Order: sequence, then structure tokens, then C-alpha cells
Amino acid sequence: MGRVRQAGADLWDRFVAADPGLIRLLAAANTVGAIVCTLAVLAALHTAVPLLVVGAVTTMASSFALTEPRLRDQAVTLAFGLPTALSSVALASVLSRYRAAADLTFVLLIFGAVYVRRFGPRGTGLGLIAFQLFFVAQFVQAGPAMLPQLCGVVAVSFASSALVRFGIVRATPERTLGRLQQAFRVRLGRVLASLTEVAAPDRRQPLADRTVTDLHRATARLHECALMIQSRLESGTASAATATLVQRRVAEAEIAAERLGILLMRAVEQGGDIADYTLTLHLPGHLPNTGTVTPAAEEPDAAALRKLERELRALGLLVGGTAAARRGTGYAVVRNRLLGYRDDRRLPDASPAVQEAFRAVGELARALLGLYLALDEEADSTDDSPETQRSREELEAEDVSLSSAEQESGAAPATGLARPSTRTACQVAVGSALAILGGELLSPQRWYWAVLTCWVVFVNTASTGEVMIKGSRRLVGTVVGVVAGLGLATLVGGDPWLAFVLVIVCIFGMSFTAPLSYTLMSFFITMMLGLLYTLLHTFSPAVLVLRIEETALGATCGLIAAVLVLPIGTGRRTDEQLGQVLQRLREVLAQSVAQLSGAPAADLLDRARDLDTALDGLRRSVKPLTHPVSPLRARRRNARYVMGLLETCAYHGRSLAATAELVPESLRIGADPRLARATGRVDRNLRLLAGYITGGGEERPVLESGPNVAVLLRDAAGGSEAGAGSVSLRVLRHLQRLDEAVLGLARPLGLRTTDTDRPDPEGERPDREGDRPESEGDRPDPEGSGRKSPDRDRRDPKGSSTAAE
Repeated sequence: MGRVRQAGADLWDRFVAADPGLIRLLAAANTVGAIVCTLAVLAALHTAVPLLVVGAVTTMASSFALTEPRLRDQAVTLAFGLPTALSSVALASVLSRYRAAADLTFVLLIFGAVYVRRFGPRGTGLGLIAFQLFFVAQFVQAGPAMLPQLCGVVAVSFASSALVRFGIVRATPERTLGRLQQAFRVRLGRVLASLTEVAAPDRRQPLADRTVTDLHRATARLHECALMIQSRLESGTASAATATLVQRRVAEAEIAAERLGILLMRAVEQGGDIADYTLTLHLPGHLPNTGTVTPAAEEPDAAALRKLERELRALGLLVGGTAAARRGTGYAVVRNRLLGYRDDRRLPDASPAVQEAFRAVGELARALLGLYLALDEEADSTDDSPETQRSREELEAEDVSLSSAEQESGAAPATGLARPSTRTACQVAVGSALAILGGELLSPQRWYWAVLTCWVVFVNTASTGEVMIKGSRRLVGTVVGVVAGLGLATLVGGDPWLAFVLVIVCIFGMSFTAPLSYTLMSFFITMMLGLLYTLLHTFSPAVLVLRIEETALGATCGLIAAVLVLPIGTGRRTDEQLGQVLQRLREVLAQSVAQLSGAPAADLLDRARDLDTALDGLRRSVKPLTHPVSPLRARRRNARYVMGLLETCAYHGRSLAATAELVPESLRIGADPRLARATGRVDRNLRLLAGYITGGGEERPVLESGPNVAVLLRDAAGGSEAGAGSVSLRVLRHLQRLDEAVLGLARPLGLRTTDTDRPDPEGERPDREGDRPESEGDRPDPEGSGRKSPDRDRRDPKGSSTAAE
């Protein structure tokens, strides 16, 4: 019985890790529960089947429209949604006799529904309700005689949505945040499991590509969960101070886990000092090649690596333990031992690379201690070792400093939002008009399928490439859904209740898979439509084939509108996002260096969060370029390489921000005024890159290379070495890696660097966390020519388009 219970707990942990915060599960449960409630009430009133379909679609639309985190905001949106739905249904019913007027009104309504997205989630939700209700009234061919019944069905649907959302499945922001925190611990445990695989004993071969890929995937999912927590903190915590504290501790734990992965790969790769493991972690296909098979570790290192593997397993147990288990004596013993690795005297006798990995274990243990203290899951213990007590004192000092810091009033409202919403509204309106004309030529009764496809391909898309990818995914999902729909229609026969049960299953699958895969979502939608037509006794294989044709037409019309009406090409969109990432990186670097140089404390966590948000936006923008079906393979490799470098830059930027926030409370890291002058070159290169990308790429700047940061820091002090109270070696490592990664962006963007020799005397270069990137000749050729030193003057006029088009 114990094994079954443990297996069930492991399975639940996997599910929690796959669906952080159970957000998708609860959203699907809300939708399905509201539909079941609506159908139960309408069935008790002996409502006709077409009105049951209206009730189900209305309930689904009202559930999808509520995306605000706070329940009171959702209630306001639902209250405004009812009159919006009634007006849309009434308009569609009245105009049902006048085809031309109904089509024109539908196009205008689509324009308005997209235009109001500028007003945030509420505007987006109300626009969705207006569109879906007009669509469903056209779907069931409702006339004026049905209007009273339609209004009653709409009212029942909204009441059911309110009952389920605010009564039965009540997902408060606080509960969601708590589940997200649990998911973060589970995903952190997955990272540690991957690290344990990396640290496996008796290594004789270089790191396996699959092992690095698993570690990259686990680290990326941990980062995704951290961003989700940060987005929910403001609404899910009691005060802004608590939100800031939890955000800081989550960021520290994420950075510590990422740093441990980099140092561990370096430790297990004996003789791998020339490899860039920071870039390897963010670009798994870019596995460094040291040129030789990994030799057997020396006996001290081999014993230390075996011990390191055991400590990683112990760390995984600490992460996965419950709050009650963390109050026991056994937990305190393990925690004290792991925190002891922060003390150099307790490090094992091994090479410096292996010792650095043990220090990283201690730093991650400290980050977990801080996270549990912030969440009130770590009680004071009489079993604390001196190192644990010191860690507690450091964390408490940081908390006091953070709570007493002046909070910023918040960023100014974003400007220029009208232009994107207006552009998208015009594109959707033109595409929908084309879809109406073409759809009626294919089928005067099913033309709205093409319009629906044209509508959805513009949801959460910002460039022509994104529209094309989304349209192709919808078409693939529709084709597969048609095949499945034929089988389900045969299975259902004439049983309406079985069809409704399967419709509910499809709705659940559609709601649950929507954030994961648009292809799966389209698959479930098509199956649902086949079942609905079975209920309406209008099903035939020809109808589903027509569905494919109308879907292809709608996707094509959307793509034509995206190309011809105020187009935003993938290259332009990517350049905009890349410029934002570089600017955010520059801000993080400037503020971190200023604070490390002794400037007053600032809110670095918000700046680091803005950097991560911008990087996620760029990652979405380059998906058309990195998609497996993209024919531009050279540019696809180039785009992936640029993203790997930028993720490396973001990692070092986050690490600098987290380190800067320790000044002046830290006992190990002190302010050093020389840093601002020593890092001026990195700032200038970032400014040149951002200006080149956002300025159209007409004038190509030349990035400046030179001595490493350690040499510049020594020169800024007039040749004297850093004193005891100066900046730590870790800061120098991050700055040097950031400098190298920024210079690495020059080649894929078609820029040159100065040929200034870099003096690198023995002993002046700081120990590496992730060694320098591969030599210029080993980097991928952006144009796929295979040349190691191509003539950059022969590139496209706009170098950034190499990574963007």
C-alpha cells in the first residue's frame, strides 16, 4: 500500500510539474463544469437541441473571456459580458434575413472586437464574447422568433459560469500562487535529478548530448515556472513587501540551480577548460568539443565526484520534502552539511573545478533556506550549525534592508498601444471580408468556418510569420480532427447524450491543451463540431471535408491580409524584440554595476524581470524562423545560436543583479568603485548593438574588444590588485562571460569587432564558471557557406535580418 501511495504521489508531482499551479486543469474544470450546469438546467426545461448548442458555446465563451487574476475583476467582466452577449445575439437574429447586412455587420463587429483588445484583458474578453455570440447565432440560423429563447439561454449560461467560477471551482490568486510554488519545487527537483545524471560516477566519455538536452529542458521549465510565479505575486500575496521578498528568493534559487549546472558540467569534464558550458546549457546542440575523450579523473577528483553525486541526491530530498519534514532533526543535519560547503575549510580535497561545484551546492542550499524562510516554511532550529546560523543572519539582514527600501511608484503606462491594436483590427477585418466572400462561394451555409479560422490566426500573433505558423497548425489539427470526427460520429450514432458527453470531453481537451499546442486544440475543436452536427442531424462526411476546405481558405485569407494590410514582417518584429532585449540587458548591467560600485540600492529584480519578459517575447517572435518546417536552415541555425547567446547574457545579467542586491549586507561581497570604469566597454558595445538593431542597420558599428575585465579593474586602480573588501571573483566571472557573449553576437548579426590584442597574462584571468565561447572559426556560419571568415561587407544590407528573416 505504501508503494502505491508513493507511486501516486510521484505521478501527482509529475502532473504538477507539467501544469504549474494547476492553471490549465482548473481552467478546463471551470469550463466543463459550467457547461454541464448549463446543459442540466436547459435539459430540465426541455430546451430544443439548437438552443442547447447555443448554451454550451455561450458558456464556453464566457469562461474563456475571464482571464484576470483577481476574482472581483472577473466578476466585473462577467457582468459587462451579459449585456454584450445579449446585444450580439439580438443583432445577429434581427439581421438573419438580410444576408448582405449581416455580413457587413459581422465584419464591423470583428473590427471592434479586435480593436478593444487595447484595453487589456477585459476588452479582450468582451470582444471575444461579442464575436462568439454573433457566430453561434449564425451557426444555428437563429431568427427573430427565437430571440426570447436565445436571451433566456444566454442568461442561464452566464449564471452557470458565475456559479461554477465563484462558488464550486474557486481559484483564488493566493491558492494559485501556492500551487505555483509547489510546482517550482517539483521542477527544481527535476533539475537536480538531471544534475545527478550529469554527475554520474566512472565517466570515461564526454557529456552525452541527451544528458545536456535533459538538463537544458529542466532548467528552461524551471525558468518558465519562476516567471509564472513572478506574474502572480502582486495579486497572490498580502503585501508588496512580501511579493518582493518571495520574488527575490525565487530568483536566487533559480540562478543558483543554473550556476550549479554550469559548474557541474565543467567539473565532470576533466580537461574541458576551453569549452563554454554557459552557452552549452542554453544551446544543447552546441555541445563543446575539447578534442579528446574525457580522461579518467584522478583519484581525489573521482572520490569527490562520487560524494558530489550523493550530495545532489540529498539536496533533491530537501527540495522535495514537506514543510513538516523540514522541521525534523534529520533534515537539519543534511541542511547543515550542505550549507557547510560555503566554507572553504569544508571543501573536499579535489581540483578547483570540483571544489567550485561543491560551493555551488552550498549556495543552492542557502537559496533554498531563504526561499523557505520567505514562505514561512522554515522554523528556527536549535540544531543549526555555525554556517547555517550565519546564513540565517545574512538572509535576515537582506530582508530588513529590502523591506526598508523605498518602493518605486511603478512604470509609466506603455505608449503606442493604439497602433498595434488598430493594425490587427484592420488586418482581421480585411481577412474576414475575404473569408466571407470565398466561404460563401464554397458553401453558403458554412462560410463562417473560414471567418472563424481567420479570427483565431490573429490571436496572440504579431507578425506575418506567426500568422502563417498558426494557420498551418490549425489546418493540421483540423485534418486530423476530421478523421477522428468520422470515427466518433459512427460510434455515437443517434444517441444525443453520448454525443454531449463526448462534446464535454472535447471541450476539456481543448481548454487543457490550448496553452500547449494549437494543433491539439484545433483537433479537439473539429471533433467537437462533428459531434455537434451529429446532434443537429446534419452530419455527413462531406461536411467535415468542407470544414477542411473552409479552414484552409480562412488561413489563406488571414495570411493575405497579414501580408498586404499594414504588414509586420518577421524580420521587423524580431528586430524590434531584439532591440528591447539588448536595451533591457544594458539597463540591468548598468544598474547592477552601479550598485556594485557603491551607488544607492535600486529595484534590480524588476529590471531583471523586464529582461526575462523581453527575452520571452523575442523567443516567441523567432518561432517562425526556428520551426522545423522552415526551409531557411542556415538562418534557423543562426537564430538558435543568437538565442543561445542572449540566454547566456540574460543568465549573467540576472546573476549580477542578484549579487548586487547583496551589497552592502554581504560579508563576502563589497562595493568596488572601479567596476563602473572597467565595464564601460561592455556598456558601449550593448549601446551600439541596440542602436544598430533599432536604427534600421544602415550604419554598421564596430564592436570594441580588448583586455578582460580583471585587467581593466587592475588598470583602473593604477596597477594595484584588488583588496580584501573589493568585488568578489564571482562578479568578475559574470562580467567577463557577459563581455564575451556580447562580442559573440557580432558575427551572427553581420558586424565586425576591433582587432585589438587582448593581453591575458597568466593568473590575471578569473576562474571561469563557463569558459569562453568557441573560436570564431568554430561558430556556425550564418549564411551556411561553411567559410570560417566570410567577407562581412557582402552580407545583406541589414545584418540583423540574417537572424530575423
